[in-house]
Amino acid sequence: MDLAYIPSPSHGVVNLGPIPLRGYAFCIIIGVFVAVWLGNKRWIARGGRPGTVADIAVWAVPFGLVGGRLYHVITDYQLYFSEGRDWVDAFKIWEGGLGIWGAIAFGAVGAWIGCRRRGIPLPAWADALAPGIAFAQAIGRWGNWFNQELYGKATDVPWALKITSSSDGRVPGTYHPTFLYESLWCIGVGFLVIWADRRFKLGHGRAFALYVASYCVGRGWIEYMRVDEAHHVLGLRLNVWTAILVFLLAVVYLVVSSRVRPGREEIVEPAPPGEGSGGESDSVEEGAESKGSESKDSDSKGSDSKDSDVVESETASESAKKG
Repeated sequence: MDLAYIPSPSHGVVNLGPIPLRGYAFCIIIGVFVAVWLGNKRWIARGGRPGTVADIAVWAVPFGLVGGRLYHVITDYQLYFSEGRDWVDAFKIWEGGLGIWGAIAFGAVGAWIGCRRRGIPLPAWADALAPGIAFAQAIGRWGNWFNQELYGKATDVPWALKITSSSDGRVPGTYHPTFLYESLWCIGVGFLVIWADRRFKLGHGRAFALYVASYCVGRGWIEYMRVDEAHHVLGLRLNVWTAILVFLLAVVYLVVSSRVRPGREEIVEPAPPGEGSGGESDSVEEGAESKGSESKDSDSKGSDSKDSDVVESETASESAKKG
């Protein structure tokens, strides 16, 4: 009797003519667009200007990709630098392998640079983008499905993932679809942040901290289910320890920030020079010009009055002489 299962794609590349479109890269790109789109809507709702989120994302995304790849290569160096491996594969990001911890850390550096250039606070920008990042991760995890990677322990549950590839040490069979578990968890995290932000008016980076803490809770138990090769510390996978540490840091930030800087930022993005005050100065100048014009008109009228008085005086004098 055949059991129900989630099929894996036979290959992770779709050729659009001469252009190969890899499923993993496609999922990452779609995720970035969703994050920027939603972040832009939330930024405008907070009083920001349209396009600011995208402008800063131009800095954050490349930094995030580099950081994510670095974390993966460093923590799984045996996949690229052990005997029989080709170190050039470390640069083939399209084949999979991005560590979310490195992506967020380096992405924050890029975002900080972008925010500094625009003169806006990084925490406010991160709050606007937080749920979008969670949804982007949910979409990006389907890239692992295309690559038949990062699955869990063997199982025969109806929603099991069927692995058909036998390359790189894979054993064909049915396994827990941890990519699906994390995707669904990230969707839940995104909606949680949106709800909490509306309910509690989170500000000063607390919406982003809530996203980080919530994600780490899910990542911890999902990571524990995975069976791919990984480094272990005291019996736990390295990423489990990372999730625990980052979760604690996020919770501490939430508590301390709420006490030190309660409430939400009133202004998240200053108006460009001349836009806010320019209208007032223009009206002042127009008023001054109007008053000046009126003054000139009154002077002209006064001069005409004086001229008429002189004419009348001369006429009266001549009449007296004749008389």
